[in-house]
Amino acid sequence: MDSTSPSDPTRRASPTSPHAGPCAHHDHPRPAVPGVALHWCDERAEIHRIVVGDFENNVFVLRCRQTGESVLIDAANEHDKLLELCRVLDVRSVLETHGHFDHIQAVPAVREAGYRVAVTADDAAMLPGYDDLLEDETVLEVGRLRLHTICTPGHTPGSICFRLENSPILFSGDTLFPGGPGATTFEGGDFTSIIESIDRRLFAPLNPETIVMPGHGLDTTIGAERPSLDTWVDRGW
Repeated sequence: MDSTSPSDPTRRASPTSPHAGPCAHHDHPRPAVPGVALHWCDERAEIHRIVVGDFENNVFVLRCRQTGESVLIDAANEHDKLLELCRVLDVRSVLETHGHFDHIQAVPAVREAGYRVAVTADDAAMLPGYDDLLEDETVLEVGRLRLHTICTPGHTPGSICFRLENSPILFSGDTLFPGGPGATTFEGGDFTSIIESIDRRLFAPLNPETIVMPGHGLDTTIGAERPSLDTWVDRGW
């Protein structure tokens, strides 16, 4: 029986990702925001996750354990919760994986609060406002962490994924989910493009152990999804 309370600083957090290893740290911040949880961690980085809005969007905050600086991925909804996360976890900027409405509802509020929002040029017009443009194959610094950008058109023309250097983490937005690619039936979607993006830009270069953290639902791995590519092509979705 655990005799510690949730607020006890000596109580270890248990990451919620099914692919996360055991956590031996006692120093993770614990934001007092309903629904937020430590999702994954290693010695360099930690990832906090909250599910928001009617479409149950995943919002991730990647935090550098050395400097405390963070970045928020997809300001989807419930801006009051996200702004509190930004304050407690020292978020410096917001990255959008794509411009669909369910991923951007909190963008005006976070921009008004002073956080810069970045998106690709191909999806920029879908946002009510933005500050910076994301480009392919660049490196974004989050404290001492390095995030690599991977443009993956298909779900939208400007969809983008983020790979964490020296850690087995990929933030895939709505490009890749457990069981298949993101939907391409919306305006601007293209099934051939998303399959090519997944095959050439994710499956080919990434290790099978890479943990995929999508924009909705549960995590998966590259190794779990890669064998199903031909099945997805044959079924057409």
